[in-house]
Amino acid sequence: MRHEYGKFLVELGKRCQQLVVLEADLKESTQSVQFQESFPARYFEMGVAEQNMVGIAAGMALEGKIPFVHSFACFISMRSCEQVRTSVAYPNLNVKFVVTHAGISTGTAVTTHHAIEDIAIMRSIPNITVLAPADAQEMRQAVIAALRYKGPCYIRLSAIDAEDVFSKEYKFKIGKAALLHKGSDVTLVTTGTFASEGMSVARILLDRYKIRVRLLHMASIKPIDTEALLRAAEETRKIITLEEHNIIGGLGSAVCEVVSGIGAAKVKRLGINDHFCDVGSMHCLLEGEGLTTEGIVEQVYKFIKK
Repeated sequence: MRHEYGKFLVELGKRCQQLVVLEADLKESTQSVQFQESFPARYFEMGVAEQNMVGIAAGMALEGKIPFVHSFACFISMRSCEQVRTSVAYPNLNVKFVVTHAGISTGTAVTTHHAIEDIAIMRSIPNITVLAPADAQEMRQAVIAALRYKGPCYIRLSAIDAEDVFSKEYKFKIGKAALLHKGSDVTLVTTGTFASEGMSVARILLDRYKIRVRLLHMASIKPIDTEALLRAAEETRKIITLEEHNIIGGLGSAVCEVVSGIGAAKVKRLGINDHFCDVGSMHCLLEGEGLTTEGIVEQVYKFIKK
């Protein structure tokens, strides 16, 4: 996804002369290097100084530029949290944070580089829009939407190869969910690259147990599609959230906040169970969390039967 993002950023640079790019010594990892090669005068390498980078981006936004700020998710959301909050979100400046290596997609790069708290942090800050696209196609759509939107955006990308979920005809809209699978027995809500996993889970549950899963993909975590969630709560009565994030403060918490007011559904949150993960391949880490396809199928089945 990040390699496709790098290519697309160059395309956007051709269309929008106000777009500038800031990087914190990770250009090969985030793939902002492609923009640097195409537009060196509009590319700013800040070095390992993320807090300073965010402050400079705020100044550029005040001068009419549209800064796209890049780093790993853990560094923007935590190391630069105060600057994001006070220098960008508080004055509601037009800065876009595009972060890579979200969740546990850094796997073997030690636990300090995992980002299982970033959604909770970012969605709790006023004025920030939080997006987590599923694949390269939705990523492009989300980035365009963020560019057109006036205000700070946090776009969360994984470091893994994301399976294609959406066709070229798909139209992403901030604040709206995508219905990927129709069903009335239970609603599965996904975000980020777990959308493809959710589709596999929905097919297996239908074939194996005749359980009809309604699959809602929430690339827009803030604002969230309240209407779709309330309809799902009333019609299916059971909701399961699936995310590559701590079950506290992320997608699961956002869904609970919406449906708790009507008391129409039980909600089970699947994700990282509020602990720091070990170091290992992403597959091994997901297996340990019960977040492989079979692990998710088993947990959904048990929840429905209970």
